[in-house]
Amino acid sequence: MKKWIGLLVFGLMAILVLAACNDTTKEAEVEVEVEAPQNEEQESDVAAESETQSGTKEITYLGETYTVPEKAARIVITGAMEAMEDATALNIEPIGAITLAGEFPEVFKVAMGKAESIGEKQQPNFEKILELQPDVILGTTKFPEEVVQKLEQVATTILVSHISTNWQDNLMLMAQLGDKEEEAKALLAQYDNDIESVKETLVTEFGDDTVMAIRIRGGEMFVYPQDVFFNPSLYNDFGLEVPEVIQKAKAQEMISVEQLAEVNPDVLFIQVQQSGNQENEQAYDVLKKNPIIQNITAFKDDHVYINLVDSLLEGGTVFSKTEFLTALQQNVLQK
Repeated sequence: MKKWIGLLVFGLMAILVLAACNDTTKEAEVEVEVEAPQNEEQESDVAAESETQSGTKEITYLGETYTVPEKAARIVITGAMEAMEDATALNIEPIGAITLAGEFPEVFKVAMGKAESIGEKQQPNFEKILELQPDVILGTTKFPEEVVQKLEQVATTILVSHISTNWQDNLMLMAQLGDKEEEAKALLAQYDNDIESVKETLVTEFGDDTVMAIRIRGGEMFVYPQDVFFNPSLYNDFGLEVPEVIQKAKAQEMISVEQLAEVNPDVLFIQVQQSGNQENEQAYDVLKKNPIIQNITAFKDDHVYINLVDSLLEGGTVFSKTEFLTALQQNVLQK
C-alpha cells in the first residue's frame, strides 16, 4: 500500500514539473513575440536614415557648404538675375523665376519653359514660393536679412553673388544643382578660347582709349566698380585701362552729365534698361540732346553703343560675357 502511495506522489510531482516547464516556454515565446516588432522598427529606422543620406548631397559655394537633394529638380530663382542667366546658358528650367511686369523677359522666355512667376526682381512672392515646394531657392546677396530669413523657412536658400568676378563660381553652382558640370566647364573653356583669339584685335582697336560701360536706370546714369557689371570684361578680360571714376566707385554710383564729360570717354557702352514704362528710353533721348553730352569724344566720333546686348543682362555671367564678346566682334571690331 505504501508502495502505491509513493508512486502516486511521484507521478503528481512529475506532472507539476512538466506544467512549470510549459509555462516557462510560453513566457519565452511571448517575450520573443514582443521584442520582434522592436527589432523590425529599428531596422526600418536604419533603412530610412540611409535612404535620407543617399538622397542628399553637399554643395560648396564661395566657402559655404549647403545640403540639397541629390536631384534638385525644383529650383526657384528670386532676386538673382545672374542665376536667370546661368539657367539660360545651361538650359536648366526652374519651377519658379523672376518676371518683369508679370512676364518673363524675352531673353529668358525660352529657357524658363513652364516656370511660374514668383514675383518681381526685388519683390518675391513668399506665398507662391511656398506653394511651389522648392528643393532649393537661389536668392541674391542684395537681399536684406529679413527677406533671407523668410526664404530659409521654405527651403535651403543659397544667395547668388552679384559680384561679376564670381561668375565662374555662380555658373558651377547652377551646374551642380542641374547636374550639368561638364556643360559648364565646356562653356568656360570656350569663352577662354574666344578671348584669346580676339584679345590682340581688341588691344589694337582700343589702344589707349578710355572705354566705359554705364547703365541708365530710373532715368539716371550709373557707373559701377571694377568687379561689377561689364567692367570685368572690359578691364580684366580685354585688358583695357581702368578709368579713375571706375577705380573709385564702391558700388552702383550715379554719375552726372558734367562728371561724364570730365572723364570724356572715347568709347561708351550704354545699357538703357528696359523698365516697361519707357522711363529710361526717354531719359536717354533727353541725354543725347544735351550740348555737354554732344561734346564728349565718344558722341562726336560715333563710338557710343546703345544696348549692344539685351539691356537686362547683368554683365557678370558666362551668358553676358559671351553675348557681349560676340556683339563686340560683330558691331564694333568689324565696323
